[in-house]
Amino acid sequence: MEQLTAAHRTLPFQTWVQVTNLNNGKQVDVRITDRGPFVDGRIIDLSRAAAREIDMLRTGVARVELRVIKAPESAPSTGEFAVQAGAFSSRDRAEAVRTSLLEMGDARLVPTDANPPLWRVWVGKDLTLDLAQKLAGEVKAVTGQAVIVHSR
Repeated sequence: MEQLTAAHRTLPFQTWVQVTNLNNGKQVDVRITDRGPFVDGRIIDLSRAAAREIDMLRTGVARVELRVIKAPESAPSTGEFAVQAGAFSSRDRAEAVRTSLLEMGDARLVPTDANPPLWRVWVGKDLTLDLAQKLAGEVKAVTGQAVIVHSR
């Protein structure tokens, strides 16, 4: 939380991005280390430290502009993506969502390491980013949400 990091749905991990708060012109450079945001209309989730740098702790959200300033040393190759249709504390609920997505291909449950685990529903395996984006649209039409994730 106190490092200059951020979550983005599709940018490769370890990408450095300059984020500009369009309300005040303040900028911060962050490293993409996570997936998200999981709220429609938002393009990036900043760590607390990054939000503090561009003076958006009080508001929590702001209009921002992103600019990639450094790609990762080894960007993900093709075939490393899946689509997450949701994450559930109830395995039964996750299984019901997984079952509704079986016709779209490899739909599976992927538990987190937490105790108790969250049950993530992933569709597709080793997809290219283009195929994952197409599948995400189809998954969103069924479940109302879809996030592209690294499947490795």
